[in-house]
Amino acid sequence: MRIVAGRWRGRTIDAPRDSRVRPTADRVREAWLSIVSADVADARVLDLFAGSGALGLEALSRGAASADFVELNPPSLRTLGANIAKLGAEDVAHVRRGDALRFVEALQAGAYDLAFADPPYAHDAAVRVAERWLAVPFAHVLGVEHSSRVTLPAGGDTRVYGDTAITIYRAGV
Repeated sequence: MRIVAGRWRGRTIDAPRDSRVRPTADRVREAWLSIVSADVADARVLDLFAGSGALGLEALSRGAASADFVELNPPSLRTLGANIAKLGAEDVAHVRRGDALRFVEALQAGAYDLAFADPPYAHDAAVRVAERWLAVPFAHVLGVEHSSRVTLPAGGDTRVYGDTAITIYRAGV
């Protein structure tokens, strides 16, 4: 995988070697960051179910101030740490080992500017993250990647890319 734009444009990052991990496709990542491009500069970013960290690292490359990465899977954590080190992003990238759903339950409104969630398609985590955001908007903008066959709660703007969809929620809209 490659960083698409910004100061690390063209730099490669690794994907976890785990069949349970489904990295965000480059075109979906590029589309998502294009949609929120005006919100990235100096943003506090949250990357939930971070995997390789591609979404948060792409945001940092494009000018985000900091990124917190929440991941539970040990192979993904190793890959994430290696990707952060490879880019020299240790001062602005913070890894939080733990369950992403529990993490968002503890967040206050406005804790982040941008949040990305790319949970496994096999369970209801995408719906649960969206429901939590609707109850407590922990980020100004939330993007949730999910199967295009799954409908998330109302209030978001859904974009479909083949089998993948991104639903974007904006606070105050």
